[in-house]
Amino acid sequence: MNPFLFVTDLDNTFVGDDAALARLQQVLSEHRQTYGTKIVYSTGRSPTLYKQLKAEKQLLDPDALVTSVGTEIYTDGKETPDEDWVAILSQGWDREAIVAASAHFGDLVPQPDTEQRPFKVSYFLTEEAAIEVLPSFESALQERNLSVKLIYSAGKDLDVLPDNGNKGLAMQFLAKRLGFSPDRTVACGDSGNDIALFSVGDERGIIVGNAKPELRQWYEENASDALYLARAVCAGGILEGLEHFKFV
Repeated sequence: MNPFLFVTDLDNTFVGDDAALARLQQVLSEHRQTYGTKIVYSTGRSPTLYKQLKAEKQLLDPDALVTSVGTEIYTDGKETPDEDWVAILSQGWDREAIVAASAHFGDLVPQPDTEQRPFKVSYFLTEEAAIEVLPSFESALQERNLSVKLIYSAGKDLDVLPDNGNKGLAMQFLAKRLGFSPDRTVACGDSGNDIALFSVGDERGIIVGNAKPELRQWYEENASDALYLARAVCAGGILEGLEHFKFV
């Protein structure tokens, strides 16, 4: 066995089946202790909501934490975001201009203040309204020369991110720093904001059995040997995928 870089979304991926989570955490803990595997959580949650979930589910301490849909990286247990990543995301980012552009769209409902982050502007948007609002909002941002990404997931969450920041790019940033090649890196997810984990390069990907429709559709259009669609849900699906790729 060799060490690998384990990167996982939390809600409805790592977390969601308590019995399977207990088994998976034991496997990962032993693998980290014996072989030097590294554990990274990559979540859409803010640091505040992440801490709530970690305490509630008694999650393992990660080797690195990626929050706010890939826009904040925390390493070595620090409370402040990684300065190198901040410098990368700062290029061309204008948060106030994005907020101003959104004011013209009544269907964009700002998410709570805890979810509004330095490099993430977040809204609630219904599936019905999204059909018309997303292309119009994207055009409005382009007219202002704002280089951003719109990430819509779970039929309700819209995140506006820097063009050079997402979960996948954050994963590659950490893999390079920690010394893991793509074939020794595996990412796990269930929804639209996890597509970046699976589309950014040649890393291995595990899509859990309870994946949302937008991720299933993406998988059907982009299936490859580097991607595994599990039958089991949440942590059970992750275990299934880790065994498929022979990481454990």
